[in-house]
Amino acid sequence: MPERFIVVGAGPVGSLAALYAAARGHIVEIYELRPDLRDPQTTPLNFAKSINLALSERGINSLRETALPEIVESVLSETFPMQGRMIHVQKNGKYIREAQLYDARGKKLLAMDRTGLNTALLDHLESMPNVTIHFSHKLTGIDFRSRTAWFERQTTNAARAIEIQVGFSFIIGADGAHSAVRYHMMKFVPMSYQQQYIDKLWCQFHIPPSETTGDFRIPPNYLHIWPQDESMFIALPNLDKSFTATLFSTRANFQALDTTTDILDFFTTKFPGVVPDLISPLELEDQYKSNPHLPLISIKCSPYHYSSTGVIVGDAAHAMVPFYGQGMNAGLEDVRVLFEILDRHPPNQRAKALDEYSRQRVSDAHTINDLALRNYAEMATDVKRPLYLVRKWIEETLDLWVPGFGWATQYSRVTFSNMRYSEVQDRAQRQARILNGVVGLALASAAVSGAFFVRAGGAERVKMGVLKSICWVARRGSELLQRVQG
Repeated sequence: MPERFIVVGAGPVGSLAALYAAARGHIVEIYELRPDLRDPQTTPLNFAKSINLALSERGINSLRETALPEIVESVLSETFPMQGRMIHVQKNGKYIREAQLYDARGKKLLAMDRTGLNTALLDHLESMPNVTIHFSHKLTGIDFRSRTAWFERQTTNAARAIEIQVGFSFIIGADGAHSAVRYHMMKFVPMSYQQQYIDKLWCQFHIPPSETTGDFRIPPNYLHIWPQDESMFIALPNLDKSFTATLFSTRANFQALDTTTDILDFFTTKFPGVVPDLISPLELEDQYKSNPHLPLISIKCSPYHYSSTGVIVGDAAHAMVPFYGQGMNAGLEDVRVLFEILDRHPPNQRAKALDEYSRQRVSDAHTINDLALRNYAEMATDVKRPLYLVRKWIEETLDLWVPGFGWATQYSRVTFSNMRYSEVQDRAQRQARILNGVVGLALASAAVSGAFFVRAGGAERVKMGVLKSICWVARRGSELLQRVQG
């Protein structure tokens, strides 16, 4: 018998949750605080376009599991592939660009606009007979025991709102970092809650296509990064040959720039090749002044549910900083995991199913929250360091040459697999312990072999000595990894 599912929040995660519920035959009602984002008059979230999405395997797989191929096709048709990072730095007084592939096998991230994903999901939901979408409805209260929710319907008269009462069988909160569903759930369940605003703000910029060619101004199939430790500038490609760029920097830097006219000097010094090649000085200053400077929040909480009647997903449960590109992907994965668990339990065991969901998903979400916080250092600092590049090369070489040994970079497992985040971290830590103990011996062996072969006049033999050492690392590492896992 169909149940009445209420979804609060019509963003990508809420829309996907509604789609999963509707595909199972439930009566679905979606309530969204804002007006319809497809209306050109609607003010975007945070009064600015959100940071572009990097859609990866977890998000794609969650869309795929709807069993609606037209959804996947519609979404993927609006994406642009990125095969790696393009690092922009100054070396020896010269501006250079260095490509770093994401994956040894050529796997790619897909850049896309959040609104495009959201629109595709909403359009499909509107075509389903068992789905109703209510925009401009503010959640004011929930009684999870009596399964009742209250909303204020906004009218053209801002001073007058109409309150409505809605009954439900099950409610899903997908209403973002400042979730009203989570707030009301806290009144019913002792929820641990941690909120952190990091010492970084972000400001968005637009890089238009070339005026002369109408094409991209820089190579399009990359996430471009200008790493400067406490500051970072990134750019993601769009289908219209433009880039959506974002400045991340400390609050102190933003405050200093706000009170001076040094924005042009700041960019010229820290981000070579941006001004005037990508953005004119006038446009840079105008966009910096007119676009908001927004905070970055990280939220952890536990549990994610109350009894059998309600659950929170996406940013409502685990808002994270954007430095691993997993915020939206993790939210979409929440929906897939939630409904996979619900499908394994009959409705009268929903409380048991939700308890399983919270226990599993909290550990994974906390892990990716932490990884996202730490990944800023990789993007803004480590990508410039030889030691990082050497380690990346070793791990990718082992993965490519001896895949049966189960070696892979942490980034590859996070981005290009559906392995649980907590398991990814466990494996990465095990590999790190093994490599730290073995790589030193391998490099020493390579150095001895290299010195011998150089004296013998064989440069190619030097390379073979290094490669044989790497293979030895793989064999020894695999043996140790199997013992640890066993």
